[in-house]
Amino acid sequence: MLSIGTPPDWTWVDIAVPRPTGRLPGISMAGFRHRAPALVDIAMVAHPSVTLLVDLSEGEGVVYETHGRHERGSVVVGLLPGDLRAAGWGVGECLQIRLEPVAAAALFGASTELSGTVVALEDVWGRDAGQAEDRLRAAASWDERFTIAVEILGRRLGAHLPVDPEVAYTWRRTLTSRGRVRVDGLADEVGWSRKRLWSRFRSQLGITPKRAAQLVRFDHAAHLLAAGHAAAGVATESGYVDQSHLHREVKTFAGLTPTALAVAPWLAIDDVAWPASSPTQRPTKGGERIPDLR
Repeated sequence: MLSIGTPPDWTWVDIAVPRPTGRLPGISMAGFRHRAPALVDIAMVAHPSVTLLVDLSEGEGVVYETHGRHERGSVVVGLLPGDLRAAGWGVGECLQIRLEPVAAAALFGASTELSGTVVALEDVWGRDAGQAEDRLRAAASWDERFTIAVEILGRRLGAHLPVDPEVAYTWRRTLTSRGRVRVDGLADEVGWSRKRLWSRFRSQLGITPKRAAQLVRFDHAAHLLAAGHAAAGVATESGYVDQSHLHREVKTFAGLTPTALAVAPWLAIDDVAWPASSPTQRPTKGGERIPDLR
């Protein structure tokens, strides 16, 4: 994912985030407006969410490229999309919505078909995609856009069967532990066999529990690196065996070295747009009580 184009000058980008009230569980969003007419080509770094990018630009909009395929306009980016780039020209606006896999499954159905891919939002939502874009584009402010987005998403959350409580619990434990959990231990906690947990988790969220833990661990390490922490310390803090282990994982998920990842433009404004991803946010202390799953 090495950036070969022009990274964005974030001083020319307005970033809007919704007010704390009215947010939906497992869903976060931010609005971006690029005020300077310029070519931007940026590598997108993997993170533990399915991403809905609603292109609100006039004209040709943003082009996304991965695995030799191109998609233009509004897209859904599944987990582990690989070498993904976003490029566009001119003044543009975009609403980015990050969906934890459990929320993504509620919106789009089982996420298996989305994993590793980028698909046009129209292919997933049909005519509703264009209607959503029109409403969001016509809104007078980002506050109004966030309200409309919450309404649209909230209405669609009940369109698919929810994931199993055991799967939802396993995801949450993986996230709050920053990927430092064993699948066998999680299976014991939910009262399932390892095989059953592995199968149900993958069929409903699109990746295996082990891969989910690796992705969450990588995400935490990436933000520590972007915050200026040394690679050796990041490896220890994030639960890697050693620095070479960290190097291999970063290469796998981002196609970069830890040094290059530390200055990746995609991570440069996360403290503003996605403050919950900041490494200063500590995980919940102690164990997390599992709900009654009977």
